[in-house]
Amino acid sequence: MREDTIAAISTAYGEGGIGVIRVSGDDSKKIISKIFAPELKPNIMTYGHIRDNFKGNVVDEVMVCYFKGPKSYTAEDVVEIQCHGSLVSLRKILELVISNGARLAEPGEFTKRAFLNGRLDLSQAEAVIDLIKAKTDRTFETAMDQLEGGFSRKIKAIRQELVDVLVDLTVNIDYPDEDIEEMTYEKLIAGLGNIQQEVWEFIKTLDTGRIMREGLRISIIGKPNVGKSSLMNALLKENRAIVTAIPGTTRDTIEETLSIGGVPVILTDTAGIRDTDDVIEKIGIEKSKEAFNRSDLVIFIVDLSRELDSEDREIIDVIGDRKVICLMNKSDLEIKLDRDVLRGLMPKAVFIEGSMTEDQGVNDLENAIKDMVYGGQVSQKTGFVVTNVRHGALLKEADQALTDALGAAEMRDPLELLEIDVNHAYESLGLIIGEEVGDDIINEVFRRFCLGK
Repeated sequence: MREDTIAAISTAYGEGGIGVIRVSGDDSKKIISKIFAPELKPNIMTYGHIRDNFKGNVVDEVMVCYFKGPKSYTAEDVVEIQCHGSLVSLRKILELVISNGARLAEPGEFTKRAFLNGRLDLSQAEAVIDLIKAKTDRTFETAMDQLEGGFSRKIKAIRQELVDVLVDLTVNIDYPDEDIEEMTYEKLIAGLGNIQQEVWEFIKTLDTGRIMREGLRISIIGKPNVGKSSLMNALLKENRAIVTAIPGTTRDTIEETLSIGGVPVILTDTAGIRDTDDVIEKIGIEKSKEAFNRSDLVIFIVDLSRELDSEDREIIDVIGDRKVICLMNKSDLEIKLDRDVLRGLMPKAVFIEGSMTEDQGVNDLENAIKDMVYGGQVSQKTGFVVTNVRHGALLKEADQALTDALGAAEMRDPLELLEIDVNHAYESLGLIIGEEVGDDIINEVFRRFCLGK
């Protein structure tokens, strides 16, 4: 199938100013020349018309660019046709290309060919889909760094350190009587310990990576009329939730997505949690509890103008040891709540004081959310966050292999046993960038891609 010339629409489905059809393979130029008259020259955009070579009519006015392999996305000959972004035009041109010898590409087949032809390694190829799906600047920057090979270079550097260890092990195993420097267990433990620390630096980012990939689930909870809906509106910077002075106004959970400091957030405004005889409000409260249980982070709001009561204390008991930011709202009113008592009830909470009606404390709250996600390194500009689930699993596998090797070294086990564990770590890291990877893994990776990419 790699000998075939493939074609697909590469722009999103729907109407647009421009649509793109991509063709890749040895016969790309030959096929397009049947339906496009001007001579195609490498890396030059050429204006002309696509003509139906069977009926003779003009299909569309287009711009065509020819990329001579290996200087193309797939490292093969590639032709890209830019036409008007009409579904009719795109469909007709694609049908013509296929009728003249190409076949419809499978999802992700262009990027798969880029990988198989050595244009990208596997982690770079996976970054393409992350780039397409990025919802915030931070996730986009992470995917772009991975696509440009930043992650691959770090993994290759760690693997090279493992190669050095494996060479020393092999020499000491195979030539024990030769006049060579003997590998001491102390040296081995120090070297493997340093390598494991480098692997662990990546593993520490997995929680942040999951949040960047799936979004941080935040539930706003509190008793009725403490300012939950006002906070949601302040974070969204729009009047999404109805705000009144009547307790119990929010009867259902309201869920919205937004970005806070590059962190994709799924924000849920919940119904006020309290005892009530209202059947509809009871349903809303149950949904609030469900949203709370799914949350990564809870924002608990209390009213500074009212003393703590049994409803507040019950919610505090429910929160328990969950990650929580306590927003002490309505600081513009007369303060009646004892802050010290509240802090004593929630010793692990992060406390923010403000007034949603006066737009005070919102920036502090956003900074606290970013700090919780990034562990104090708000921008994460100097590090790399692992967002790919497959990469995370392989890093953990390598870490376990290194742990086993270190344990064997500390027990002074034979070097042959250590070599097995070190080689396992080396191979696990190799699977991240696609070295000696099987067809089953390759197919699974590219199955997630969209058609035309």
